[in-house]
Amino acid sequence: MTELYNSSHLVCDVYGDLHPFTYFYYLVFLVGFCGSCFALWAFTRSDSNQKCTSIYLINLLIADFLLTLALPFKIVVDLGIATWNLKIFHCQVTAVFIYINMYISIIFLGFVSMDRCLQTINSSKLFQIQKKGFAKMLSAVVWALVLCIMLPNMLIPIKNIEERDFVKCIDFKQELGRHWHVLSNFISIAIFLNCSCIILISNFLAIRRLYKYKDCDEFHNIKQALVNILLVTAGYIICFLPYHIVRIPYTLSQSNIIMDCHLKQRLFRAKESTLLVSVSNLCFDPILYFYFSKTFRSKITKTFSMKKEVAVHETAV
Repeated sequence: MTELYNSSHLVCDVYGDLHPFTYFYYLVFLVGFCGSCFALWAFTRSDSNQKCTSIYLINLLIADFLLTLALPFKIVVDLGIATWNLKIFHCQVTAVFIYINMYISIIFLGFVSMDRCLQTINSSKLFQIQKKGFAKMLSAVVWALVLCIMLPNMLIPIKNIEERDFVKCIDFKQELGRHWHVLSNFISIAIFLNCSCIILISNFLAIRRLYKYKDCDEFHNIKQALVNILLVTAGYIICFLPYHIVRIPYTLSQSNIIMDCHLKQRLFRAKESTLLVSVSNLCFDPILYFYFSKTFRSKITKTFSMKKEVAVHETAV
């Protein structure tokens, strides 16, 4: 009976053709890499008097660079042209980078939303947690927490398996690695749910506070702030919610709690599709930097205005 299950399990190829996904990953990588480099350039040339929001956005930028390191490996593996050792390296290292980026992004988006909400409320009782020192300490704690959750997926020894065309990353894991993989998935889902509550509540409070000034003369500025908050909320939901809806049943299929091969294939396709949507946050983060970091926005505006003045001067001459 066991041999029959093992043979049926081995012939269940969930991968199929992943080529269509790679074209979108190419686009995400190119746009995200250019945007991240531009953001890095702007942040490194901005003034050192940074607020909490800028500190959180810089941590988000660091996570984005981790993702840009991982995407080329995923593209090569999904194209089916990777060597066996490269497949192992991707499963053990670069695939984990993708999830580090995802949850670092989720957490710091929560902090950005909370900080903007506190700025809107403008309560002196909450001033202490908006200091730069607190933001830096909180950022260090977040990185330590996420790395403690994710790094064991890299460090727990894997087993040697026979080289074959279709292999899942979970196939390399020993029993301890499989258990930690499942545990880290559910911890990650808990992080997502908590951060989602923070983002939705913070943005709701900020919108309600700003909407009270709808009759004032400066409402056109307030309206822009409302639009920014709604865009961030919508982007967060679109990027991260679908993946986490799929992740629980997909994790169960990896653990062989879900046994049906056809269902496993559909869950894998759904996971890959929603993961691609999650990774696309790499393209939208530079827009987030522009709207939520005054230092970043002023540097970009100043740079392009200087270039425009130079161009006009050269034309006049």
